[in-house]
Amino acid sequence: MSTSTATPVRARYQGLFVNGDWRATETAAPVLNPATEEAFVSAPWGAVADADAAVSAARRAFDEGPWSQMTPAQRSTALCRLRDVLADWADDIVELVVAEAGIPVSVARPSQFDVPMRLFDFFIDRCAAFEALRPLPVTTFRNRHGAIVLGAGVVQRSPRGVVSAITPFNAPFFVNLLKVGPALAAGCTVVLKPSDFTPLEALVLGAAAQEAGMPPGVLNVVTGGVDVGEYLTTDPRVDMVTFTGSDAVGAKVMTQASATLKHVVLELGGKSAMIVRADADLDLAAARGAQELTLFSGQGCALWTRHLVHRSIYDGYLERVTAMLRHLPVGDPTDRNTVVGPLIRDSACARADKYVAEALEQGARLVAGGRRPPHMNRGFYYETTLLADVRSDMTVAQQEIFGPVGVAIPFDDDDEAVRIANDSEYGLSGSIWTADPGAAFAMAQRIQTGNISINGGTGGMSPWAPFGGHKRSGVGRELGADVLDDFTETKAIQFHAG
Repeated sequence: MSTSTATPVRARYQGLFVNGDWRATETAAPVLNPATEEAFVSAPWGAVADADAAVSAARRAFDEGPWSQMTPAQRSTALCRLRDVLADWADDIVELVVAEAGIPVSVARPSQFDVPMRLFDFFIDRCAAFEALRPLPVTTFRNRHGAIVLGAGVVQRSPRGVVSAITPFNAPFFVNLLKVGPALAAGCTVVLKPSDFTPLEALVLGAAAQEAGMPPGVLNVVTGGVDVGEYLTTDPRVDMVTFTGSDAVGAKVMTQASATLKHVVLELGGKSAMIVRADADLDLAAARGAQELTLFSGQGCALWTRHLVHRSIYDGYLERVTAMLRHLPVGDPTDRNTVVGPLIRDSACARADKYVAEALEQGARLVAGGRRPPHMNRGFYYETTLLADVRSDMTVAQQEIFGPVGVAIPFDDDDEAVRIANDSEYGLSGSIWTADPGAAFAMAQRIQTGNISINGGTGGMSPWAPFGGHKRSGVGRELGADVLDDFTETKAIQFHAG
């Protein structure tokens, strides 16, 4: 389908999106551009009453509406219409990504629009191929009379119900689609609550759902503070909560959801290890190491922020990464030459400062960055920072900073590298760089993490690979061949076969 973009996307919403229409709020909140520190628009600010209305709409739409009763093919067709609207609005959505999250335009389109749209296509394909009834093996049992009973049955997978989806600021459009897409494809109804820093890319989804003719109440979007989030994790009418954010908040979400025994999926923080063996291509590894410290200004849960480097090539690795960081343009995210944009808020800069100062006090050596750029008088910028000679027991090596601060730790053999990699409360991602993929595979099997790549992996985010973490990095998985299953309940229906 084709839609007109004569009206800018940001002007398409007139409140919160509830029950297929726009709901006015009593208050509004400024949305800051992190590159300028200025408010560029006001967004509706929701309250508990708005969350209640959204849950009511989602509950009614699931229990009484057509969405959960549609066939997978029918839902797939409807989601294709939604996909087409979003594709038509691509330029405006990318503009919001840059303005809201401060992601440089040079990477905003490929990483924050094209990739999630490919994932959305994957969800639509999985929806079309979804088998709601899966046969059980035929069985034979003797009954009490000695006769043999031939049995069979099916496992029915039904939509789980109302899903609360709570998303972060660092990749808003991406994570919104990552949660909303499979939930809708499975037949659930959704209440989406974005970060209060980045509400616009969620409201755009509401506008797109309206434009695509989605049934009322199937997708609802509410904004607001902690009280709204808590309502969405505790209301007994909500069947499932899917949350992406810090491990500290994730633990609270799990506690809040536990009283009503909701199904919970948590994609949380990370402190992932990048292991560079002695035989690695040093130039290739250093280039990727620099990229991991600068991508999204370090505001990515799966970024490799612990660089474990074999002692024989340690100094050479530091020299190469440091030289690359010096030449990466930092600045205005609307400039196509910019590689490193701002952090989301001033508090993030202060947090990076605190960790760097503490690391230096504990004996780390600063080889790059470590301060706010002195030549920039506005914007929430922080220099890409690399700390050398870090020990695994240092605070900076253990806690997630969520900023452009990485640590380099030397190791002497594979066993020590694996031990250091596993010396963390997190286990989300990681990588191994080497000329010996067999040795890397053996190491990868020993590392306690949900995802790990060898020499760069598949070269992109494969939707077939389940994504999620061990330990404090989360509960459950997103993506993968069975991506819709988490949003369904199973029922075994058994019967005599003859």
